[in-house]
Amino acid sequence: MMKIPTPLANVRTSIVLAGSLVLAGCVSLGGSGEPPESLLTLTPSASAPVGSGVVSGIEGSAGSIAVLTPEVPAKLDLLRVPVNVSNNEVAYLQDTVWIQKPARLFRSLLGETLRTASGDTQALLVLDTSDTPLRPTQTLRGTLIDMGYEPSSSSVVVRFEAVHTLDDGRVKSRRFEAREEGVLADAAEVGPALNAAANAVAKDVAAWVLAAE
Repeated sequence: MMKIPTPLANVRTSIVLAGSLVLAGCVSLGGSGEPPESLLTLTPSASAPVGSGVVSGIEGSAGSIAVLTPEVPAKLDLLRVPVNVSNNEVAYLQDTVWIQKPARLFRSLLGETLRTASGDTQALLVLDTSDTPLRPTQTLRGTLIDMGYEPSSSSVVVRFEAVHTLDDGRVKSRRFEAREEGVLADAAEVGPALNAAANAVAKDVAAWVLAAE
């Protein structure tokens, strides 16, 4: 006697198949079907020492600044490292994957670099997380225009358009860029080169923000 599937059985089968597809998608990083051996991140070249801190809101303090997550073009809104093949063509570097989206990584790097450059004596209180009860007196935002590899020059480039809103309401903007040349197109070289270029941009941005009058 043939057993006719019930609607409930069909639903259960669909759930199992959907779960299998989701699991397969989770491990399909780097486009090869296998998880990468390592993930890239951005590490600040200098960090605020343990025990350091800032008090805002007291007489003589420099106030506070919120470092916001930068806007990014579509090519950077992924965990992959873009390769700028031409002015109108973008590919992605094989087996090279970020641990977190570039905008979030760059925001954390900017915050720590600004915190370190500011110091802890009547310094600027840096807020680089979204969850904060404070209303900052200044903001630093902008667009991370590029953070990728250029095969035509064997180099990596980090380009950031910064927008600084001061406590008196003035708004300033400036574009920053750093390059590392002579870089081979593989994760072992591109990762450290991107980290060095991102740190160079973050240091320039921090100096610009702290010098604002």
